[in-house]
Amino acid sequence: MNFRSPELAAAVQKLHGISGYAEIASAPSVVNVVSVVWPQMADAAYHGLAGDVVRIIGPHSEADPVALLVQFLTAAGNLMRRTAYYQVESDRHCPNIFSVMVGESAKARKGTSWGRVRALGLIADQEWSGDRVKGGLSSGEGLINEVRDERRELNKKTGCEEIVDAGVKDKRLMVVEPEFASALSVAERHGNTISPIIRNAWDGVKLATLVKNSPLSATDVHISILGHVTIDELRARITRTDLANGFANRFIFILVKRSKLLPHGGDLDDRDLERLGERLRSAVAFANTVGRVTMTGDAREEWSNIYGDLSAPQKGLLGAVTARAEAQVIRLALIYALLDHSEQIDVSHLHAALAVWDFADASAAYVFGGMLGDPIADEIMRALHQAGAEGMSRTAIRDLFGRNRSGDRIGAALGLLATSRRARMEMRETGGRSAEFWFAVGGAA
Repeated sequence: MNFRSPELAAAVQKLHGISGYAEIASAPSVVNVVSVVWPQMADAAYHGLAGDVVRIIGPHSEADPVALLVQFLTAAGNLMRRTAYYQVESDRHCPNIFSVMVGESAKARKGTSWGRVRALGLIADQEWSGDRVKGGLSSGEGLINEVRDERRELNKKTGCEEIVDAGVKDKRLMVVEPEFASALSVAERHGNTISPIIRNAWDGVKLATLVKNSPLSATDVHISILGHVTIDELRARITRTDLANGFANRFIFILVKRSKLLPHGGDLDDRDLERLGERLRSAVAFANTVGRVTMTGDAREEWSNIYGDLSAPQKGLLGAVTARAEAQVIRLALIYALLDHSEQIDVSHLHAALAVWDFADASAAYVFGGMLGDPIADEIMRALHQAGAEGMSRTAIRDLFGRNRSGDRIGAALGLLATSRRARMEMRETGGRSAEFWFAVGGAA
């Protein structure tokens, strides 16, 4: 997250109790808050029912409290449909969010945390839990099919339209992808439609694809996505800024890890789970009666104070992944408000949402902070750090790629490193001739 003054950076840290930011590095007119340690979720995030879910279930689960929190917010937002919304100019933001839990494979207890949340969803809405929670992001057509509209065709014999596909009445869809790396792999394939369809699903616009003799479309969809992935898989798959811009910045990435060891699985009282589920059911019923949600006067003032920094652009792959900060905060704040049975977003809801986003921003910095989004530049950067004070000649850099990259392509990558202040160049005399040498700027990647 970029803050325009050291004072504001310190104020936001104090407000949200952020201890996961280990370094504030000054630059001309901008202070970059760089996450170099595992982030910590601020207390403000544990507001209302979402906080109670974590406080009551957390002690009886090995799951990360942060995973319980964000997955609960994701599920609750999907349960609420798209009746309630917050309007920004011509865009309606509904309570559907896309979140990805990022941690070690079996050790992060990502699936365990989702199991706890789904149990609450079963109490709140049995039909949703049984029929509207699906797995697998393999194609755009498959996603549309799960929320498809009714389709009619003309009967040539009778001259009348007939229903040939009743479609899906409940437009809610909670997509749970325990192998999110496979979805990223699919999105990278040339011609696959999953990336644009997911973008449209997050935006809430009509989903459509034309397949010969079988056109699919879906309107008024309310899709939420929950993914699980390891850090290494995520770093390996999201390596291009265009993929981040077109796909990944619709997602909130959350670092998670196992919170404790419970050999006997905890001792959660079923009555506590039932009470939480009933409270969720009540909040969902309230949300279905609400239309346009507004902000209180105090919240509007607070939003004006933080909006500029949320919307400030960042460079590189990290900037591409976190480009929708202000929209993500609004959607999170909307969910917190609806869970409170409130038709207005208040300051407490903004603070809760901002705390979650700050954690997501720090998580993204932890995962992507050393990557520029250009695979050639990233490879050169790693080599420059290894070279240390000796630096590397232009010839040595070219040899990194077995001379399989053109001089122009390597020059473009070096230019990106120079303009982003990751590397510097100086000329040295070698054997009576001037040679170009490159050096890493700052610490190790």
